[in-house]
Parts: sequence; C-alpha cells; structure tokens
Amino acid sequence: MAPNVAEESAWRKSSYSNDTGGSCLEIAALTNQVGIRDSKDKQGPALIVPSASWAAFVTGVQSNESETRHLTG
Repeated sequence: MAPNVAEESAWRKSSYSNDTGGSCLEIAALTNQVGIRDSKDKQGPALIVPSASWAAFVTGVQSNESETRHLTG
C-alpha cells in the first residue's frame, strides 16, 4: 500500500494536474527509487521503480512530445 512507501508530504502531483478529478499520478522521490501512485487512490498500491528508469521514462515522454509538436505544428 502506498502509505508504507513514503510520508504523505513526500508525494508530488504534476503541475499540469487540476482538481477536476482527472487521471493523475503522484510521485515520491525515494533513495535510488521513485514511488508512483494514483492520486485518487492514495491508500491503494504504489509502483516502485529505480530512479534511472523513471528518468529514462520522463526523457522519452518529453522527447516524444517534442517530436509530436515538431510534426504537427
């Protein structure tokens, strides 16, 4: 369960997130790992991944967004 992963104050939601109940993730920076949970189910399970894997994922998403913007506009 996510409460055992990190203190509540460690979890961060995207600045793109809003309060309308959309699909959002929260992340918590851990020692050499990143916790990921559903912002609407804070008591539910959390996914734990190595920090390097999270960084590669974010870089890939940013790269894809950049390519998409270049192609469409």
